[in-house]
Amino acid sequence: MIRSMYAGVSGLRNHQLRMDVIGNNISNVNTYGYKAARASFADMFSQRLTDATAANTAGTLGGINPRQVGLGSLAGSIDVVHTVGSFQTTDRTLDLTIIDEGFFTVKDGNDLFYTRAGNLYIDSFGYLVTSGGLYLQGVMLIDNEAYSNEDLMEGSVIERITGDEEIKFDQKDGYDEKIDGYRDDQTGLPIYGSRDDDGEYLDTFIDASIGRIVIPTYFRQISIDESGIVKGIDETGNAVEIAVLVTATFMNTGGLIKMGDNLYRESSNSGTPGYSFPGLGPSGALKAGGLEMSNVDLANEFTSMIVTQRGYQANSRVITVSDTLLEELINLKR
Repeated sequence: MIRSMYAGVSGLRNHQLRMDVIGNNISNVNTYGYKAARASFADMFSQRLTDATAANTAGTLGGINPRQVGLGSLAGSIDVVHTVGSFQTTDRTLDLTIIDEGFFTVKDGNDLFYTRAGNLYIDSFGYLVTSGGLYLQGVMLIDNEAYSNEDLMEGSVIERITGDEEIKFDQKDGYDEKIDGYRDDQTGLPIYGSRDDDGEYLDTFIDASIGRIVIPTYFRQISIDESGIVKGIDETGNAVEIAVLVTATFMNTGGLIKMGDNLYRESSNSGTPGYSFPGLGPSGALKAGGLEMSNVDLANEFTSMIVTQRGYQANSRVITVSDTLLEELINLKR
């Protein structure tokens, strides 16, 4: 009798947890880049009343299965479903969507974060930032020394970003030395790797410094193409490739930790990030002029809400019926 009551209590707790997850999904139905979560249950420890027995050697009695009474349910997992959301057109050149896999890489101080929300802005110093002010990470392609401080906004400093991070498509071990004179067609970065008899690259390796992307005031009409290359028009009217965005992929995207403000952080089970450029390696290409909407399916969420509500009601009924049976037991003494 008591077992059933506590099983009902565990069911109430878990259905409330599931309702919390559903409520959060619905509240973020219009959040850019949001990924829906789902709660799953698992049965709790079962009390074994009798063990299983095998058939006797004489063949007079067959085997007997164990008798077990479950003690309720528990929260099995809360998964994040990283399917791609729909594309919403905004016609804003700095609104970006990653078509397939990958995350934008941003930095706050010394901490790296990852996001699918591509609503980007240029701050007062010319840096590409997120709506929360985090610096978008990429590789500068221009020779910054060619631009004097007179071309920049007051207080802005342009320098080539250097760091310990490297963009790798594979391990460098076993590859040829850097091929002098050969650079990636899309990024202009030096290429490591081996070439076949026709001169084609095999399993190329790109080595570059990752850091902030800064736009000198020298440029206007800033745009970003599907390969993540930031372009601008200089004072002579020429189109110049200023920088290229860096995207990150993970072996287990479900292992990322949600940090709020549309940000994720690497965890011990997500795997280390693999840096690449949009459209190269495992990263998806970019699409400018729009944002990725939330992947929350309202029809599915409302259906889950009804099922959760009925499950909650059923578990509460288990508690009330168990209480009624206990009351009948107490009344036996009268």
